[in-house]
Amino acid sequence: MPLYSRDHTWISLRGTRARIGISDFAQRELGDIAYVQLPDPGRSLARGEVACTVDSLKSSSEIYAPLSGTVVGANAALASEESCGLINRDPLGEGWLFELEPFAQGELDFLLSEEEYAAYIRGA
Repeated sequence: MPLYSRDHTWISLRGTRARIGISDFAQRELGDIAYVQLPDPGRSLARGEVACTVDSLKSSSEIYAPLSGTVVGANAALASEESCGLINRDPLGEGWLFELEPFAQGELDFLLSEEEYAAYIRGA
């Protein structure tokens, strides 16, 4: 079950890794995704730092790291403009953006459950 940030990213814990993508709410707000600038593996990120950029036909959005850690992978399937649609079609699955390892366990306390996130976006 994913966790969510107030910046509309989701986090799926996979052992020592945290896989990160944008929420279904975020991809609907952005509209058709046209381009993604993913972070390079080996890059260290602090929680709240800009990790990557997602461009849609409507706007460009910075995606903030929901956890601190080192980028150990990026979704190569999003490399072409045509494949960026994966984010719209499957934002919580094949449309993931990047993975962090190790991540700061204590920062998980800042994240929201699915129910908490649903209540948060209803109030947004």
